[in-house]
Amino acid sequence: MTDVLLFSGDAGPNPIDNGRSVGRSHSRIDGPLKVTGRARYASDYRAVAPGAAIGFILEAGIGRGRIARIDTTVAERAPGVVLVLTHRNAPVQGNRKDGAFPELKDDRILDHGQPVAFVVAETFEQARDAASLIRITYDEEPGRFDPEHGRAAARLSIGTVLPPVRQDTAIGNLEAAMASAAVTIDRTYTTPPITHAMMEPYAALARWDDRTGLTLWTSHQLFEWAYRDLPRTLLLPPEKIRIVAAFVGGGFGGKLYFQAEAILSALAARMLRRPVRTAMTRPQMMNMTRHSPQTIQRLQLGADRQGHLTAIGHDVWHTNPDWGGEQEMAANQTRLLYAGANRRTTHRHIVVDWPKGSAIRAPGERTGMMALEVAMDELAEATGIDPVELRIRNDVAHDPEAGPSLPFASRSLIRCLREGATRFGWSQRSDRPAQIHDGRWMVGMGMASAFRRNQVKPSGARVTMSPAGHVLVESGATDIGTGTYTIMAQTAAEMLGVPIANVTVRLGDSLLPEGAGGGGSWGANSATSGLYVACQAMRRRLARNAGFDPASVDFKDGRLVDGARSVGLPDAIGQQPLITTGRIEFAKKQRPEASFGSHFCEVGVDRYTGEIRMRRWLSVVDIGRVLNPLTARSQMIGGVTFGIGAALMEEAVMDHRHGLFINHDLAGYHVPVHADVGEFDIVFLDALEPSSSPMKAKGVGELGNCGSSAAVANAVFNACGVRVRNYPITPDKLIDSLLDR
Repeated sequence: MTDVLLFSGDAGPNPIDNGRSVGRSHSRIDGPLKVTGRARYASDYRAVAPGAAIGFILEAGIGRGRIARIDTTVAERAPGVVLVLTHRNAPVQGNRKDGAFPELKDDRILDHGQPVAFVVAETFEQARDAASLIRITYDEEPGRFDPEHGRAAARLSIGTVLPPVRQDTAIGNLEAAMASAAVTIDRTYTTPPITHAMMEPYAALARWDDRTGLTLWTSHQLFEWAYRDLPRTLLLPPEKIRIVAAFVGGGFGGKLYFQAEAILSALAARMLRRPVRTAMTRPQMMNMTRHSPQTIQRLQLGADRQGHLTAIGHDVWHTNPDWGGEQEMAANQTRLLYAGANRRTTHRHIVVDWPKGSAIRAPGERTGMMALEVAMDELAEATGIDPVELRIRNDVAHDPEAGPSLPFASRSLIRCLREGATRFGWSQRSDRPAQIHDGRWMVGMGMASAFRRNQVKPSGARVTMSPAGHVLVESGATDIGTGTYTIMAQTAAEMLGVPIANVTVRLGDSLLPEGAGGGGSWGANSATSGLYVACQAMRRRLARNAGFDPASVDFKDGRLVDGARSVGLPDAIGQQPLITTGRIEFAKKQRPEASFGSHFCEVGVDRYTGEIRMRRWLSVVDIGRVLNPLTARSQMIGGVTFGIGAALMEEAVMDHRHGLFINHDLAGYHVPVHADVGEFDIVFLDALEPSSSPMKAKGVGELGNCGSSAAVANAVFNACGVRVRNYPITPDKLIDSLLDR
């Protein structure tokens, strides 16, 4: 029987508040497995599927059209080949309109990189070689590859919107307010498509059993969505599918959905009655899988001479094909972050024949704040008000669209801004750009607010206590490199009064209780809350066994303690293991909740080459209770690094003639390395969020990527006086203006 807690209202005092384990830095308990190569990722499950065949995907050579002719004769006779799948012999699958993700469905080519054949052979080399022997003739059609050509025909967004929100909002009269404002800003900013570029490639191992069905070892972030999508696609009942993702080597939103390697491996394994393992190459990942949509964003800001916003408008155009993908709701944070009586936000979809767009670490806020926080900097310049002070003057304690009747559960933006300015030495910044020099380097400071709405998801866990007092925690939650194993161990240790060394955590198997996966910054808070419920059930059983009142007993140092009386855990457990299962569900939130922060950075710009170098970084954030400061700091550093990359170098370059991303490897698609980012100072405010969960925590994983790109852009302007509004800010966009000085 599962104990279920419907969480609503505010969490009161509870055992997590003791802070003996939760809230303390602890190295990852899975770290030794990873550094010694014993952590098994999707491609590493060799022993469970001996004799697995290897798959290789052949992608389309055009961006739009049809397959006129496909000849697989030579490939089928190649050494080691056991199967060649095309649209002519692929098994029946579900339809896209029903939420499925079919592969090799028909002869239509919808985008460059779409799979057109799948070769299975004894070795990777044999499969790849045989794929090169397939001959295809296409009937090519004109494609919609250039977003500028489709902007005039942009329409209301279609496809998935996460989280579900209104696409357009309007309060007051924006046009009239802009016309009467003392100071106005009307700017357009663009963000390019970027790719997830995670370390672990998309990979899957599929094994079919006629009795039990499909077992899929894969790299996936969220089992809830897996069980929504995979049965629809493979036309199998959910009980015939088991998914294992014990370790995921980075996801960032790219592994929220199944990709071609998983679907095709599953189809082939069932046909062959033999395990099939497939991993994408890096170039395949760049065109065959998802990326973030490109955006064009118009920001309109109107203010009085004192910098108080009277008008705020944010119009977004974003790319996606007309058959699927996630829409980039880049104006979402603009609805909540700053005051202003007259407001408008809109989102329009530019139809392109590209692969589907998808979430990348803070979808919406990531790209939206790249524009909004630069526009705020431009308003600060126009009004002559310090950028930090401008944001403080426009802070608002409630939802600006709903009014004072809907206050935030808590709001710490001003505290983050002031703390950050003091710690960083913001007062030393020059109000005028291009005034500070260090040899050939022009030095400047920039800042931006950080904001990410807090989300939670239902989650469950099972706890088993052995007679010796060892704890086993099991949950279908996933760890995508974020430290979930460790914070789950800390939660169990805190709740049950045992050392972390006495806790074993097992995650990432769909046979376990359904847990909140990694995505949307909801994973840590939700998964530990589900475990909290299971541990509360265990505490009650142990207390009753030992003759204690469950409401007053304390668990510490391996004992149950109430006043002068104490009982060791083994005596309370008895001769047989005890098992409890818990699940948390969340009532609809009555007040908006968000993680807040501020980013401050110092950059140097080479006056002769336009090269940009990071010199210092500070982030001050409020994420409620910090479950593990060590892993939370890593999450912030990772998010900020994403922001630096998006600001300075990351861009998936679309060939508008042929419809493919041409920089499709890590030699052409640049991501930040250690030398690009420098040292980080991350400060967590001492705060709790009781309305969020029993853990009183909020999300952190994506907050670092919200506003950090804009902080870099603002620092570059302060350093050299050149304002770049089309990301990334590369030297070629600076050099002409620098040479003219």
